[in-house]
Amino acid sequence: MNTSEKYTDFIHCNHKVSARGQRQMGIALLATACLCLILASCMGSGRAMSAGGEVTGSRGTSYSEPVPYGMVEIKRGFLKVGLSEQDSLWGTVVPEKEISVDGFWMDQTEVTNSMYRQFVEWVRDSIIRERLADPSYGGDETYKIEVDRYGDPVTPHLNWNKPIPWRKPSEDQERAIQSVYTRHPIDGTIMLDAKQLNYRYEVFDYEKAALRKYRLNPAERNLNTDKTVNPDEVVMISKDTAYIDDNGQIVRQTITRPLSSLYDFLNTYIVNVYPDTTCWVNDFRNANNESYMRLYFSSAAYNDYPVVGVSWEQAQAFCAWRTEYLLKGLGAQARFIQRYRLPTEVEWEYAARGKEGNPFPWENTDMKSEKGCFYANFKPDRGNYTEDGNLITSRVGIYGANSNGLFDMAGNVAEWTSTVYTESGVAAMADLNPQLSYDAAKEDPYILKRKSVRGGSWKDPMSYIRSAWRTWEYQNYPRSFIGFRCVRSKATTSSNTKGK
Repeated sequence: MNTSEKYTDFIHCNHKVSARGQRQMGIALLATACLCLILASCMGSGRAMSAGGEVTGSRGTSYSEPVPYGMVEIKRGFLKVGLSEQDSLWGTVVPEKEISVDGFWMDQTEVTNSMYRQFVEWVRDSIIRERLADPSYGGDETYKIEVDRYGDPVTPHLNWNKPIPWRKPSEDQERAIQSVYTRHPIDGTIMLDAKQLNYRYEVFDYEKAALRKYRLNPAERNLNTDKTVNPDEVVMISKDTAYIDDNGQIVRQTITRPLSSLYDFLNTYIVNVYPDTTCWVNDFRNANNESYMRLYFSSAAYNDYPVVGVSWEQAQAFCAWRTEYLLKGLGAQARFIQRYRLPTEVEWEYAARGKEGNPFPWENTDMKSEKGCFYANFKPDRGNYTEDGNLITSRVGIYGANSNGLFDMAGNVAEWTSTVYTESGVAAMADLNPQLSYDAAKEDPYILKRKSVRGGSWKDPMSYIRSAWRTWEYQNYPRSFIGFRCVRSKATTSSNTKGK
């Protein structure tokens, strides 16, 4: 029986003791407990004492990262980036470079229409919940949480546990729901008002904040003690911000101002998330692609097809939302999880080549297997799109996976990477987890907004679907032949003496 239990029993058995006596007895016991704590802190923990006073290390909280849904593990390794035999096409010279890559998780397939539609519908539902809580639409405060269970104010956030009354809404609720829809002025079709579907997210730039030149304390900006520190030095910082103007237009700005706090490394983005379905007719003039424009994203028949008409900026927004969606469901374990992102150009090529480092995601340089089956969805011959069994995109995962367990790393749709496109390619990159990133400001020259695209697509010949082939597209430009997949850095790593 512990001390508190003895004290409780004493009180119960001796109910005639005065209240003053009880207080004095409690104070004495508290003093005894404090003395024990002091002695324990002076003498060290039981673990330390059991080790004879030796330093044995603090083990911390153990964590075993589960396999992310729909992803496969790409183990760390080495690759030679570039083409061993240079292409004469377009006079392009692709330099070679030996590079080491850490392990990461990668989507087994390209992001599908159904996956991206979940994102679009989440944005739609968030707008509806905001309006249901708005006094202009009835002001149901239960859709927005502004105080905790104790009545203390918290950062206002939406209540996702309260369902939207889709079936039997009140008059005000009906107005809130219908406010995100519009009617086609010609044929009367009711559809989502794509202009309203804006997703706002924030990204803290940990890497930039870690640089010594941006330390808030001037004394920490230079470790060389022979150099005099100027405490009045003004350090300028650039950050991205965005807002919606009075006309409902997204305005993105890059602000340059003196460094003042860690908030200077918090970048804000607002992105309209609805895919550009008109890319099917804008990419191919004088072609009858109207049915794809109307049905490809909206029809359930294309659920398992890769999403297209998504710009690099929209793909980035999807990664941010996917991270937000995951972290809200993880609880305390969220602090160990890395965020979803687009793969770097080198990560993409490393994963596409497979464990053997092949030129294509398969073992040889043929287009067909011994049974006469095509290895990928691409254009087999001039004007011939159908020989491989498809006219445009195909359902993801119907062709064989490479040795990493990844599908459609060649053909189907080309894929966005996070890497800015430069003519020099990997020549300017580090040989360890290389990345070239640049978030182009609105006022930057358009050439700085090029992003690397890999893998080739359903419309490309075989030479364009090699793992090493590089091309690019502007970050704000959606295409009917470009999609994406996500990666996530591993939360843990391991060491061994056998290499991979």
